Amino acid sequence: MPTVTKNLIIINVLLFFGGIALQGRGIDLSDYLGLHFFLSDHFNLAQLITYMFMHGGWTHIFFNMFALWMFGSTLERVWGPKRFLTYYLVCGIGAGLIQEVVGYIHYLSVSGALSPEMISIVKNEGLSLWKQNMNYTHSGMGALNAILNVPTVGASGSIYGILLAFGMLFPNQQMFIFPLPVPIKAKFFVIGYAALELYLGFANNVGDNVAHFAHLGGMLFGFFLIIYWRKKNTNHHGTYYH
Repeated sequence: MPTVTKNLIIINVLLFFGGIALQGRGIDLSDYLGLHFFLSDHFNLAQLITYMFMHGGWTHIFFNMFALWMFGSTLERVWGPKRFLTYYLVCGIGAGLIQEVVGYIHYLSVSGALSPEMISIVKNEGLSLWKQNMNYTHSGMGALNAILNVPTVGASGSIYGILLAFGMLFPNQQMFIFPLPVPIKAKFFVIGYAALELYLGFANNVGDNVAHFAHLGGMLFGFFLIIYWRKKNTNHHGTYYH
């Protein structure tokens, strides 16, 4: 396994088990390292990096690390460790920025339907309520409380960027995707995933706790970075970087 891919997996796994250990002592590591909404008192800029090394459960970390190993190893061998790590971090930070923008749009929509008194109540009391695994019965207040006090965690933005890169570098690579009975080309796999995330992002009115637009943000930033590298390489060498 290439060095950067291996070390990224190790860091993610160590933080995951560290978070479990600290939970037993009443410390939620996601409160510190997860990405909070920028208007929250718990937000800081470092979270745009640290959040991508935190995960919300066994399934979450397993599938992210599996995809990182499966596709990231190939990309690191093609690009080299420095370029691969740069790409991974840019996609993750880009996903976090998109999540903040989407969160702000949601915040404006929700807070616009609430009175100043209701907003004040949520800002002053919402966190303590949330830490008791409770929330407001009023839908608007409950939604605002979630925006302000629930952090985003996970490497999915970087992983979706990696999937996009694999599809762009190896567009005709045949892939077997469960439950499809026939192989599918990587480019169609990536397009299908992006379309699904876009649909789920707009259709997500019941709340599935998945940051679909952040996934798309990782792909978007990855796409522009790859295009930038290709143009830069063309200007320097007269051929596309591959």
